[in-house]
Amino acid sequence: MRTAIPRALALFPLLLLTRCATTQTGGAKPEPIVMPPQEVRADLALLKMNDEELFAAGSSAFAAGDFARAAACFERLAAAYPESQHRRRALFNAGLAQERLDAWDSARQDFSELANPLGTGDALDAAFHQAEALYHLDRYPEAAALLARIAARTDLPVSRRIEAQVQQGICQVDGGDLDEGEKTLRTALASAREAADRGEPADEYVTAQGQFFLGEIYRLHCEGVTFDPDAKADALSKTLEYKAQLLLSAQGHYLRAIKIGNGYWATAAGERIGNLYEVLYRQMMDSPTPKELNPEETEAYRQELRRRIKILLTKAIGVYETTVATAERIGTAGPFVARARESLERMKQLLLAEADVPDEPPPPEPAKPSSRRRSVARPRLAPASTAQTTAPDRGG
Repeated sequence: MRTAIPRALALFPLLLLTRCATTQTGGAKPEPIVMPPQEVRADLALLKMNDEELFAAGSSAFAAGDFARAAACFERLAAAYPESQHRRRALFNAGLAQERLDAWDSARQDFSELANPLGTGDALDAAFHQAEALYHLDRYPEAAALLARIAARTDLPVSRRIEAQVQQGICQVDGGDLDEGEKTLRTALASAREAADRGEPADEYVTAQGQFFLGEIYRLHCEGVTFDPDAKADALSKTLEYKAQLLLSAQGHYLRAIKIGNGYWATAAGERIGNLYEVLYRQMMDSPTPKELNPEETEAYRQELRRRIKILLTKAIGVYETTVATAERIGTAGPFVARARESLERMKQLLLAEADVPDEPPPPEPAKPSSRRRSVARPRLAPASTAQTTAPDRGG
């Protein structure tokens, strides 16, 4: 039986910790908290400004790329001057500034007060931005539900509904619901084709993005098919055939994204096609040898496998080279382009290793399949050029 500890004794260690934190020993003085003088002056300056001055200062800071100061000015205005004519625009612009800082929770809070998926103007734009913030916070079901309400509206232009539906599908895909995401994306792209036939084409960024994420769905399915170490040759052959079908489906959607002609998603799709071949090469190299083979047959099998799948390396290199060259020609950049350059060098080194040491190539860092929970990139749902739907201005 345990002896009860008196409450006073139980609190004694806590009192010691509190005393250590609040008292000084040996007459030592506490270290003062020092803020940089420029930050103190900036904060004091904001406190002295009226709403007109804050709005002008925030707009100037945003235009100069000082998004931290812009957000501080706009949020100070919204908090200190609730009756200001600039308050709603200040909240919206504060959200835009927080987006540029990747401060997604702060952006969500700024947009949430304005957002209305059934509204128009800034209220509707804020709803799109709120969904964007929820997406980057991994709150996929909330983002998808918000976008579904926008997509269901019949009073909006078809291009806006398609935009909402594509973004909804992306949230479902990155949230792990690949089947629902595929249905949503296919419905959106079918609507885009019908609208184009009526002379109402959807934005190329949006349609290319939809095709890209359909490719992502099949890429994730392809990477999820693994080789059974206990399988016989026939079973391994069927598994490989199934993986190849999924790869070709993914590649088909990526190629459609490229054909649409949007620079960002074209280079992104090119990088993903190269990665399809790179990952398949690695998975094939790491695949088990059929159990029924004897040691001599096993060696012959591995040599023949390496000879046959070497073409995957050359395919990956060719696609990566084209992707990098295209990105340089059109002046686009981003995570996909950077990955394509890194992968190109890795594949070249691996191909050299295959030529120099034909029997036992030293593998470099393998291409890692992406998490099934989300796709490889966390791109903006909307392009940076259109995410700022109401640009900060200096005047009333």
